[in-house]
Amino acid sequence: MDRSAEFRRWKAQCLSKADLSRKGSVDEDVVELVQLLNGREQFFTTSSCAGRIILLDRGINGSEVQKQNCCWLLVTHKPCVKDDVIVVLKKANGDAILKFEPLVLHVQCRQLQDAQILHSVAIDSGFRNSGITVGKRGKTMLAVRSTHGLEVPLTHKGKLMVTEEYINFLIKIANQKMEENKKRIERFYNCLQHALEKEPISMTSYPKEKIKEKNNSSYTHKKKRNPEKACGKYITEENNKELENDDHDDPGISVTIFPEDY
Repeated sequence: MDRSAEFRRWKAQCLSKADLSRKGSVDEDVVELVQLLNGREQFFTTSSCAGRIILLDRGINGSEVQKQNCCWLLVTHKPCVKDDVIVVLKKANGDAILKFEPLVLHVQCRQLQDAQILHSVAIDSGFRNSGITVGKRGKTMLAVRSTHGLEVPLTHKGKLMVTEEYINFLIKIANQKMEENKKRIERFYNCLQHALEKEPISMTSYPKEKIKEKNNSSYTHKKKRNPEKACGKYITEENNKELENDDHDDPGISVTIFPEDY
């Protein structure tokens, strides 16, 4: 089968499926970004999370780290306050952990060149943990990820191990990371628009995007680049200093592409 035709078939199938995420819809802060990608014939998104603050209870044994086996005490894509965390912590029976998770976006690309454009924009926008994987069937995936997460245990076997003052301190840090994450998403969107304007590629109309949650094993480390090359006017000198200071379906992976200094 022709590669382009097969990619179009994959895209149509993915975007027609129901959203299987917990929320059941695309997060507000990434709707425009998802629409921009799915509106281009060479991309489609397979999963996304705009970033969130969560409180998980890992249960009595405290050794299980997989989220599907945890009790979700709190999930928010917005800044949170101490009182909300304190209230739900009373429900913890095991090891409760406060986490901030930044943007995660998985995009299937028509060809490697398309993925490289997105990868360059993602890295220069602050998502330094982004990477490309190429599967045996030719599926080219880009995972957009960042490194500014947070994970702190608060209880052990249901007993609170920290003070309320420390919880308030952690929440302030998590909220700051949430705000920085939002800025990076906006920067990524603006940079991507600028990069795609240079590409003579036609737009394709698709129905409202359907996102399904999947795990993709594509990770990279940070790489220093010239941000003006990918983002033009959208990266300022101040933004560049901030970035420098901050550190599927396819069975089997045949090639994984990382930055040179991984």
